Amino acid sequence: MRSAASSSSAADRAPVGDSHLWLTLNKLVPYLWQYKWRVILALACLFSAKLANVAVPLVFKSMIDDLTSAQQAMALPVLLLLLYGALRFSTSLFAELREILFARVTQRAVRRIALEVFRHLHELSLRFHLQRQTGGVSRDVERGSRSISSLISYTLYSILPTLVEITLVLGILFARYDSSFVLITLLSLTAYIVFTVKVSNWRIDIRRKLNEADSAANTRAVDSLLNYETVKYFNNEEYEARRYDQQMRHWEDAATRSQVSLSWLNLGQQIIIALGVTAMMWRAASGVVAGTMTIGDLVLVNAFLIQLYMPLNFLGVVYREIRQSLADIERMFGLLAVNREIADSPDATALVPGEVELRFAGVDFFYEANRQILHQVTFSVPAGRTVAVVGESGSGKSTLARLLYRFYDVSGGRILINGTDLRQLTQSSLRAAIGIVPQDTVLFNDTIYYNIHYGRPEASHDEVLAAAEAAQLAAFIRLLPDGYQTRVGERGLKLSGGEKQRVAIARALLKNPPVLIFDEATSALDSKTEKAIQASLDHAACGRTTLVVAHRLSTIMNADQILVMDAGRIVERGAHLELLEAEGLYAQMWALQQLEESSAEPCAG
Repeated sequence: MRSAASSSSAADRAPVGDSHLWLTLNKLVPYLWQYKWRVILALACLFSAKLANVAVPLVFKSMIDDLTSAQQAMALPVLLLLLYGALRFSTSLFAELREILFARVTQRAVRRIALEVFRHLHELSLRFHLQRQTGGVSRDVERGSRSISSLISYTLYSILPTLVEITLVLGILFARYDSSFVLITLLSLTAYIVFTVKVSNWRIDIRRKLNEADSAANTRAVDSLLNYETVKYFNNEEYEARRYDQQMRHWEDAATRSQVSLSWLNLGQQIIIALGVTAMMWRAASGVVAGTMTIGDLVLVNAFLIQLYMPLNFLGVVYREIRQSLADIERMFGLLAVNREIADSPDATALVPGEVELRFAGVDFFYEANRQILHQVTFSVPAGRTVAVVGESGSGKSTLARLLYRFYDVSGGRILINGTDLRQLTQSSLRAAIGIVPQDTVLFNDTIYYNIHYGRPEASHDEVLAAAEAAQLAAFIRLLPDGYQTRVGERGLKLSGGEKQRVAIARALLKNPPVLIFDEATSALDSKTEKAIQASLDHAACGRTTLVVAHRLSTIMNADQILVMDAGRIVERGAHLELLEAEGLYAQMWALQQLEESSAEPCAG
C-alpha cells in the first residue's frame, strides 16, 4: 500500500511488460524447484490431461460416423463409448493429480517468499520505516503473497495447458482438413490475443491507480485507528471520517473506471470469438454439403472449437489477472530490492559476552543532508559505570541510543564497543548486549506476560514474574481479572502510560544485558511510582554499563558522570554537585525543576 507518490517504489514506476512476466517467473523458479520431482510429475500430468482432452473429440467423431453409417456392428461403438468415457475420466484424473502434486509447491513458495520479505523488512533501517506507513507496507506484502499463488496457478494451469491444446488442435486440423481451417483459427486467435493485450495494457494504468487509491484509503484508516486516542482528544471523528471518505471517493472513481473498461474488453473478445466460430462452422457445413466431410467431421470441428475457445475465453481473464498479479508481486519484490542502509560488514565479528565499555569519539550525525543533529560528540561510559545525558527536547539525547543500537550509522566519527568500531560487530550480537526502556513504549497486541517475556523468549516463568516484581508491576497485575494473561490492546492502548512504561522496564530487566539504556524511562510515571521504580533501576544498573537519557534531573543525581547537551553538542560534563557549582546550564535546569516541583506541591492534594 502506498500513502503518497513520494513513497512509491521502483516497482510502482516500472512498466509492467511481457518481459516482466518471465523475469518474475525466473525469480520464482528457485522457490518452486525445492520440490522438483513434484514439479516434473505435475507437468507430466498436465500434458497427459491435454492429450486425453484432445483425443476425446476424435473418438466422438468416430462414434458419430459409425452410428450414421449403414448397419454398423454395435461392438465397435461400444468400444468407442468405453474409450470415450475412459478419456473423459483421464482428463479429470490427470488434472486433479496435477493439483495434488503442485499444491505443496505453490504454498511453500508463498511461505518462503513472504518470510524472506518479512525478514528483509526487519533488516531495513529505521529511516525506511519512519518514511513509510505501516498500513501500506503490510498491504504490499499481503497482496504480493496472494498474487504469487495466482501467478503460478494461472501460468502453469491456464496459459501452458492452453498453448499445448492450441498446438495439438492446429496440428490435427492441418493433418485432417485443408489449410483454411488452420488459417481461420490462427486469424481468430491472433485477433483475440492482440485485442486482449492492447486493451489490457490500457487497463494496467487504470488498475494501478485503483491499487494506489485502495492503498491510500487503507493507510489512512490504519493511521487514524492507531491514533484513536488522539482523535478522541480533539473530538475529530467527523474530520477523520471526511478524510477517509475523500480517499474512498478516489477509490470509487478508479473502481468504476476499472469495471467499465473490463466490460468493453469482454464485449470485444466475445465479438471476435463469435466471428471465428461462425466462419469455422460455415466452412465445415460447406464441406458436409459438398460431400468432402462427414457429420462426424462437423461434430469434431465444433467440439474442437468449444474446447479451444472456452480456455481461450478464460485466457483473457487469466491475462488480466496475471498483469494484476505482476503489479502486486513487483510491489513486494520492490521491498526486497530496497538496499539495506545498515548491514553487517563482510568481516564483522560477534561481540564477546562480558563487560562492555562504550566510547563516542567525535560523532557527527545528520538525519538529512541539511539537518545535523549531533556535533563532535565525545564521551566514554566505562564498564559497570553510569553516564547520564540531559538537555532540552531536541538536543540530540535520544539519538545517542539509536546510534548505539545502530539503527543509523554515524555521519562522522566512531562509536567504539570495547575498543572496536560497532560497524565491525554483527548487529545481532550488538543488540543482544543492550537492553532499553524507550521513551515511547509500544507494546504488542498480546498479553502482559507475552510483552514481558518478549525481552528474553527463552526465560522461565519464574524469571518473568521476578522481572515484573522488580519493575513494581506485579501488584497491579494481581488486581487484573486475567492477571498476566490480560491483553494490552493495539500498541498497549488498554494500559496507562505508566503501566506501559513499567512493562518496558520489566522487559529490559528480563533481558539482563551488560548494557542498559534508560531513555527517559520514568517520564510517564507519577512521582511516587517513579521513586519506587528508581531504586529498582539503580539496582538493575549496578555492575552494568548504563546510559541514562533523562528529563528529570532528580533521577540521575547519582550518575558517575552527567553530560549536558544543547543543540547537539555537549556543553557541560561532570558529577551532579560539580555541575551545580559551575552555575551553568545544568544549574539553571536544576533550579527551574526545583521551582516547578515546589510550586506544584500545594496542588498535590
